[in-house]
Amino acid sequence: MTRAAKKNGSPQTHDELATLRSTTEQVMSEETHLREGGGEAGHARQRKLGRLSVRQRIDHLIDHPSSFLEIGLWSAWKMYPQAGAVPAAGVVIGVGTISGRRCMIVANDATVKAGAFFPATCKKVLRAQKIAARCNLPLVYLVDSAGVYLPMQDEIFPDEDDFGRIFRNNAVLSAMGVPQYAAIMGNCVAGGAYLPVLCDKLLMTSGSELYLAGPALVKAATGQVVDAEELGGATMHARISGTIDFEEPSDEACLERLRSLVDLLPAETQSVTSALTARDPQDLYDLVSHDGRTPYDMRDVLACIVDVSSMSEYKAEYGKSLICAYAAVGGQKVGIVANQRHPIKSAQGQLQIGGVIYDDSADKAARFVMDCNQTGLPILFFQDVLGFMVGREAEQHGIIRSGAKLVNAVSNSTVPKITVIVGGSFGAGNYALCGKAFDPVFIFAWPSARYAVMGAEQATGTLVTLRQRQAEREGTKFSDEELDKLRQRTIADYQSQTDIRYGAARGWVDAIIEPHTTRQVLMDALAVATRPAPKGGLRMGVLQV
Repeated sequence: MTRAAKKNGSPQTHDELATLRSTTEQVMSEETHLREGGGEAGHARQRKLGRLSVRQRIDHLIDHPSSFLEIGLWSAWKMYPQAGAVPAAGVVIGVGTISGRRCMIVANDATVKAGAFFPATCKKVLRAQKIAARCNLPLVYLVDSAGVYLPMQDEIFPDEDDFGRIFRNNAVLSAMGVPQYAAIMGNCVAGGAYLPVLCDKLLMTSGSELYLAGPALVKAATGQVVDAEELGGATMHARISGTIDFEEPSDEACLERLRSLVDLLPAETQSVTSALTARDPQDLYDLVSHDGRTPYDMRDVLACIVDVSSMSEYKAEYGKSLICAYAAVGGQKVGIVANQRHPIKSAQGQLQIGGVIYDDSADKAARFVMDCNQTGLPILFFQDVLGFMVGREAEQHGIIRSGAKLVNAVSNSTVPKITVIVGGSFGAGNYALCGKAFDPVFIFAWPSARYAVMGAEQATGTLVTLRQRQAEREGTKFSDEELDKLRQRTIADYQSQTDIRYGAARGWVDAIIEPHTTRQVLMDALAVATRPAPKGGLRMGVLQV
């Protein structure tokens, strides 16, 4: 590792000199590269075909490009080395406003492997559909995909969280009454052809193709020779098969037609929001360290996020390792559950470690979550958690029982839940504070976030000890030098997996966000999460055809 400076005669590495701000800047720089998709060659091909790139299409479609709440940008990051880079899993998803209506947008990126579906692509589209179903968001699909990435078909095709589930969800969403629009703006072949046809309205641009099998496969299977336009072109589907509702001459015309169709939906009411906080959101970079080693008061962090003078703490003097509070974010009333990250003393005078959940805190938070459900308040969870307390005293005080109460309350909570991972998200603390497995509507993370079953140092100690015992059983013994190498290698491997980018690549978080934007991101997310549930769609009996 490169040495950058010396302080008090001791060398410091870049990691030691890093701050939350510099870490954030590095991650945001990488995100800029991810948004370029498949690179210039792919974009040149789109231009040659007279088509817009995926992000140009989204910019044309939505009212305010700067307010697009993107989800899953880090999907597939470094996951498929045998296939090369697959930026954003070859699909862009997020919430944007179209003609004044918030919509979930799913748009294939044809510059990335021709928009082919990888396992992470399926997982990402399914996440978009899940959020749309939960929040009653109209869905808009911009289709430009070659279908399944065939070298990995066994990991993409058959399971309940694979390719086919997308089409099943199309049908279920329709029955729920969630509007769905599809625009074919390039390739749409094989099984992928079912997605647009299962939507409420279907548009197609000239030069695009929609068929179950292309000309080459048709010839191989049947001997029939047919060109692409006759087989599945826009004009054929508009005039002969009747499959599409609108044929459009260009991407621009198609996107304008989409905007006009979305404009037929009932208008949304505009909420009034407050822009005031007690502290400047930029203070977050001074309050929280990038490595989680510096204690801080979570109340100071919340003061940079919630509306000024809106926070009312619940049982403030009891169970102090978790903060539970009522507050408002942009005028939206919420409940908050957050770790306290500096050492505190319990009412009995016992020192409690910051970031650790104790039995009294778990009891308090469980009660608070139930209260928020009784009142109908959305809940924001702020995680910087090392886990539950362990040891004789903790076990005798019933830490398992208290933890189970909190897990039960969060599991059965029906109000919207949104999670922000500020620092550590370790062990059962991840579960109790609404990790991904507990169905938050959205889950966001700062660049300083870390995801694992336990911290790197603790895990390394455990793994190295187990390896030593195994070697001793086999009649060998590590030297001090070998032990040190094993320890360094183990901690490096473990730390790479705790990197939040590793988790974001696998869909464990929806987005990595800049700390100072947390308030605005939460305002946007709350506006989506608190939408009324769908009323249900059209019901009819079996039709004669």
